[in-house]
Amino acid sequence: MAHTCHATGCDIEVPPQMWGCRRHWFMVPQAIRNQIWHTYRDGQCDDWNPSKPYCLAAKAAVEAVALREGKKPDTRVYDMFLKVKNYE
Repeated sequence: MAHTCHATGCDIEVPPQMWGCRRHWFMVPQAIRNQIWHTYRDGQCDDWNPSKPYCLAAKAAVEAVALREGKKPDTRVYDMFLKVKNYE
């Protein structure tokens, strides 16, 4: 399965264990990058079962990058996980 950068509007393919492409990853504040690494579980992109802490960190990363790029953040995938799993 193709996996692309999670930044809004970016279609660069990245390995499943990576949140995003190099350019967008380094636009994410260090504290959020740390949260993503600490909450990522190998295989979560294959089984579609990410944790709440990962979804919250990854969503924050999408929002941070979109803010820096002057875009409206597309957080639908994380909103879906948070709602479906009753995390909210």
